[in-house]
Amino acid sequence: MSQTLKTRINDDIKSAMRAREQVRLSTLRFLQAAIKSREIDSQSELNDSEVQSIIEKQVKQRRESIVAFEQAGRTEHAEKEQAELLILQEYLPAQADEQEIQAVIKAVLDEATAKGIQGPALMGAVMTGVRTKLAGRADMAAVAAQVKQSLQA
Repeated sequence: MSQTLKTRINDDIKSAMRAREQVRLSTLRFLQAAIKSREIDSQSELNDSEVQSIIEKQVKQRRESIVAFEQAGRTEHAEKEQAELLILQEYLPAQADEQEIQAVIKAVLDEATAKGIQGPALMGAVMTGVRTKLAGRADMAAVAAQVKQSLQA
């Protein structure tokens, strides 16, 4: 039986403590706290897909923070956020490459237009389809920009 994501995170926290890796340790503890908070709120044990959604949210927050810090000229904070981002991404499935993303967008777009969907509803239908096929494997903000570009072409 493969180990769950929560177990892997707990084991990695222990390893980071032994190795005295402060950035890794603080990042994983923060992630663990977010998981425990969600479990307390829902009053149930989280499964791997729910833990993965928490990690995706953390990754999104780091990306936004990096942009904000870089715009403010706070490079030391941006570098710290970048290091945390890399640690969190280790717990997500392998990211889809550009060709795969384009292929999924095209397939979902063709499927939606075949159903007769058009206008503003087309963007929503395509994003819904793409989100289900690429869940956790792509930055949805970047994918949304690509979908918008495909619709304008």
